[in-house]
Amino acid sequence: MIMRDYFDYILTNMNHTVFYTGVTNNLYQRVKDHGVGKGGKFTARYQIRKLVYYEVFEMVEDAIAREKQIKAGSRQKKIDLVNEMNPDWLDLFEDMFF
Repeated sequence: MIMRDYFDYILTNMNHTVFYTGVTNNLYQRVKDHGVGKGGKFTARYQIRKLVYYEVFEMVEDAIAREKQIKAGSRQKKIDLVNEMNPDWLDLFEDMFF
């Protein structure tokens, strides 16, 4: 059996006014795709490119369940998640991969 990590992530725009929550098994490629406008219409429209939060899971079912929980939460709950992990709201993509 191949072991693979799954990621829940939150992206935002430069002004932190819009959030996008997703799940992927390739965080690097997914954030890169969002960054060049290939992530979807919503992220392209609002220029959502900044990775500010992520969690890692071993089981895809756990990642999907957590994604649903995050998406169901209020805007303030998303802000609280980011503040807990990334209080300076840095772009974590740059720290992780460069």
